[in-house]
Amino acid sequence: MVTIRLARHGAKKRPFYHLTVADSRARRDGRFVERVGYFNPLAHGDEQSLHVNQERIDYWLSVGAQPSARVKQLLKSARKQA
Repeated sequence: MVTIRLARHGAKKRPFYHLTVADSRARRDGRFVERVGYFNPLAHGDEQSLHVNQERIDYWLSVGAQPSARVKQLLKSARKQA
């Protein structure tokens, strides 16, 4: 099964996440099919905390990809902002 989930990057105590489309059997930060955005929980000032390629997200959801619980929340907040 294909999932849309977060892959953690960034330094210790400074998380940065990529929204990735990956096989559910792959490791969290391992092999992925496509990067469709990013999430920076520590963004402040005029930095963008969430960026989502909505066209690609819609495509992957239409072919059966399942978002993780946290990604589902992020997508909902991204649609409110747009």
